[in-house]
Amino acid sequence: MSSTLDAIDTRILNLIQNDAALSVAEIADKVGLSSSPCWRRIKRMEEQGVIAKRVTILDHDKLGLTFEVVANVKLQLPSRENLERFENAVRGWPEVIECMTVTGGVDYVVRIVTTDMHAYDNFLRDKILALGLVSDIQSRIIVNVAKRTTAAPLGLISPHPTSTVDA
Repeated sequence: MSSTLDAIDTRILNLIQNDAALSVAEIADKVGLSSSPCWRRIKRMEEQGVIAKRVTILDHDKLGLTFEVVANVKLQLPSRENLERFENAVRGWPEVIECMTVTGGVDYVVRIVTTDMHAYDNFLRDKILALGLVSDIQSRIIVNVAKRTTAAPLGLISPHPTSTVDA
């Protein structure tokens, strides 16, 4: 999809991903467009799926969600049915903020946020292990986060030159 983006689209995306609260007028001003063409570009990128969602990022610590774990999960039998069952269960657990299928010695890397060690233990026992699908979990407690961002590295894509059409 990056082949349809030009330099202005990339600048718009960079602004939005760093502050989704910016108004269309503010974005337009920063990229040198009037509001209508800027709005059309944003709508086009939403329709194309380039802009998947706009969210607010909350401070976990200030909410008391200070216990974060990265868990490597291995299923007993990684069949299609078991993979789908595990993934469907994970989608319903609010403690899981990321779940990725990976290559190597485990099937999933799961990022879990909760209040404390006891809440995590309950999560493991009552949710993950209760599925009856898991053969091994290796938990890594996050001690410090050196970097965390949701921003895509837009500098890695090659935007096309700005077209003569503003929309």
